[in-house]
Amino acid sequence: MSDPVTEFIEEKKQRIKSYASNQSLQAAAKTFNTESNKSQYSYNFTWMGRPIIQYPQDMIAMQEIIWDVKPDLIIETGIAHGGSLIYYASLLELIGNGEVLGIDIDIRQHNRKEIEKHPMFKRIKMIEGSSIDEVIVDKVKEIADGNKKIVVCLDSNHTHEHVLNELKYYSPLVSVNSYIIVFDTIVEDLPEGYFSQKRPWGIGNNPRTAVDEFLKNNDSFIIDKSIDNKLLISVTPCGYLKRIK
Repeated sequence: MSDPVTEFIEEKKQRIKSYASNQSLQAAAKTFNTESNKSQYSYNFTWMGRPIIQYPQDMIAMQEIIWDVKPDLIIETGIAHGGSLIYYASLLELIGNGEVLGIDIDIRQHNRKEIEKHPMFKRIKMIEGSSIDEVIVDKVKEIADGNKKIVVCLDSNHTHEHVLNELKYYSPLVSVNSYIIVFDTIVEDLPEGYFSQKRPWGIGNNPRTAVDEFLKNNDSFIIDKSIDNKLLISVTPCGYLKRIK
C-alpha cells in the first residue's frame, strides 16, 4: 500500500524537475524577473516590521534550508535594514537553537537602533567592517568556532572580486549538507544598461561570475538546481550552493 506522504513528496520532485524544460514557464519567469527588478519589487516587503529587501520566493527557499539544516549559526554579509537578520533569527527561535551573525561595512545608526530593539535581537550579533577585511574574517572565524552546522549568506558588495573573496573566506565555514547562498546572481541575466543608478557591478562582473569562477576550483560545492527549478522567480539563480563534501 502506497504512503500518501511519500507520494506527495515524489510528485513534487517530479513536477519541479519538469519546470526546467517548460519553456513557456521559464519565459514567463524571465520576463517577471526582469520587469520586477526594474520596478524595485524586492523593496516592498517586511518581516516582523523590518524591511527585508528580498524576493518572497527566495525567503521561502531560505526557510526550507534553515528548517532542514537547523544551523547553529547563520552568517550574513550585508545588513541594510536588518529584515533578513530578523527573519533568520525568528526561524531559529521557532527551532529553539542558533544565532545569526550580520556583517556590514556601514551599519547605519537608525537601522542599528531598530534591530537592537527588536524582540529577535536576542539571537543576533553584528560586526561593522568589510566582510573581506582579514581582521573581520578572523572575528567571524572566532564566533563560528565550535558551531557544527553553519549556513552562510552573501549579500553585500556585488562585484566579482568582492564576492569571490567572500566565497574564499567563508565557504570553508559551511558544514557538509549545508549551503552558502550568493544573492543577486540575477545581475548576469539582466539586460545591458539595465540599472538606472551607477553601480560598480554589471554583466560580466557580478555575483554569478564569481560563483562560476569559484566552482571551477572547488568541487566541495554544487549548484542546487532543484531550488532554481522550484522558485523560477528569484534574484539568486545558480546561487544556492550546497556543500557535498
